[in-house]
Amino acid sequence: MNLAFNASRMIGSKVLIIGDIMLDQYQKGLVERISPEAPVPVVKITEQVFKIGGAGNVAQNVATLGGCPTLVSMCGKDLYGENLQEICSSLGIESHLIRSVSRETTLKTRIMAQHQQMLRVDRETDRPLDAKEFSTLLETVESRLDSFEIIILSDYGKGVISEEFLRWMKEKKRPDQKIILDPKTCNFPHYDELYCMTPNKKEAAEGAEMAITNREDILKAGKKIMQERNLQSLVITLGAEGMAVFLPGQGVFHLPTTAKKVFDVTGAGDTVIAVIALGLSSGLDLLSSCILANCAAGLVVGQVGAVGITQEVLTETLSSWPSAQQEKWFPLPALG
Repeated sequence: MNLAFNASRMIGSKVLIIGDIMLDQYQKGLVERISPEAPVPVVKITEQVFKIGGAGNVAQNVATLGGCPTLVSMCGKDLYGENLQEICSSLGIESHLIRSVSRETTLKTRIMAQHQQMLRVDRETDRPLDAKEFSTLLETVESRLDSFEIIILSDYGKGVISEEFLRWMKEKKRPDQKIILDPKTCNFPHYDELYCMTPNKKEAAEGAEMAITNREDILKAGKKIMQERNLQSLVITLGAEGMAVFLPGQGVFHLPTTAKKVFDVTGAGDTVIAVIALGLSSGLDLLSSCILANCAAGLVVGQVGAVGITQEVLTETLSSWPSAQQEKWFPLPALG
C-alpha cells in the first residue's frame, strides 16, 4: 500500500460538512506574578489569535489537505460571526453560515502562558434552533445535498444537529451517499442508520453505557453501539492508544498512534473525520482512509490549537513510513 500516493489522491475530493461552528480565541501571554487580589496568576497578554473550531475545523482540515469543503452551519449576527466568515474565505472554504439574530456565535477563549492553558471561558447558545432557523438550515442543505457522495455531520451539541434534522437527513439522502458523524453524547439516542460514527473512547463508553478499561471492553462497546444505532461501520479513537476500526465481515482492527509527542489534543477528532471523509471521497476503502487519518491525528496533537495538516506535511510523513501499521484484534461477523 503506497500511503503517500493514497494521501495525494485526496486532492480535489469534495466533502459536505454540516454542524456546529465555533471561534477559538487564544490570548497568549506571560505569568510573572501572583495577583494580590486572589491566589491566582496574573497573565500579561502579548498576543491574540483567532482560529476556526468545531465543524469549521473539519472544513479547515479538508481544505489544507487539498480537498474541496462545503460548510453549512449557523452563527450569530455579530462580530465573531464576521470573523468566522473571514477565516473561511481565507482558507478557501465554501461556507454557508446562517446568521442568527437570536443566537450568539460560539466563542471559546483560552488564556495561555508559557505554552500552558491557564483558563478557558466559553460563550455560546446551545438551545434548539427556532422554526425559522431550522427551516433555513434545511433549505440550505437541501439545495446542495445531491452534489456530494460523502457527508460529515459534526455534532458539538450547539443545536445544528438535532433529532429532527437527523430524521430529515435520513429521508433525504440517497442510498449511495455515506454519512459520517462525529457524535455528542447528549444526542446518541437519535443517531441511526449511518455509514460510520467516530466517537472517542469517552463518548463510546457513554454511548454504550459501560466502562471501557481494556481491549475486550472496546469490542463490547463497539458492537453494542453498532447494533443499537444500526451502523455500517464504526471508528473509536483511543487517544494515545490510536484507534479501533470496526468493519463487519472483516474484523476489528487496531491502528497504533503515530504521535511522537502530545502537546494539545484540541481538534484531533476533527482531523480524523475530515481525513476519513476525504479518503472515502477519493475512492479509498474505510480502513485505508483510517490509516491516513491516524497519521494526520498524530501530527495534529503535536501542535497548539485546532490546526489543519497540509497535504505536503502528510505526504512527506507517510513517505517515511515503511508500511501501514495495523493489527487485527478480533473477527467481526457481518451484522444483520
